[in-house]
Amino acid sequence: METIGFAAALVRLSHLVQRTFTEMSRRHELTPQQAQLLCLLIDGPARMSELSHALNLEKSSMTGLADRVQRRGLIARVTDEQDRRACLVELTRDGDRVARAVHEEVTAALEDLAAELEPRARVELISTVTRLIADSALAGVRR
Repeated sequence: METIGFAAALVRLSHLVQRTFTEMSRRHELTPQQAQLLCLLIDGPARMSELSHALNLEKSSMTGLADRVQRRGLIARVTDEQDRRACLVELTRDGDRVARAVHEEVTAALEDLAAELEPRARVELISTVTRLIADSALAGVRR
């Protein structure tokens, strides 16, 4: 097995995860961004600004993405009862079904990638990745 540096390993892992997401999205005739949007909404409605931030999209790009997914009947825009000027995006019944299917398929495929890892190595990997994500989030808050 080729030995690579830390950054190269993370980049390759990122590509592997993205490729997995792309393959599962295609099964549902979605783009990866459309699938990511649906998966973000599994836990409930969100503001367009939150979704824009989570997907790292400019406001106009987020609007276009939401428009395309809404035309497919997978999301709906509703008024935010807390702030009547704002709009929330929520899954429709079909959107919920597709979002859960994509999420389950991506999760299963990624779990398969780690199937050969020893339990201890798996726990260490989870711990390290969790720490990196938390540190990254904190760094973003400090900026």
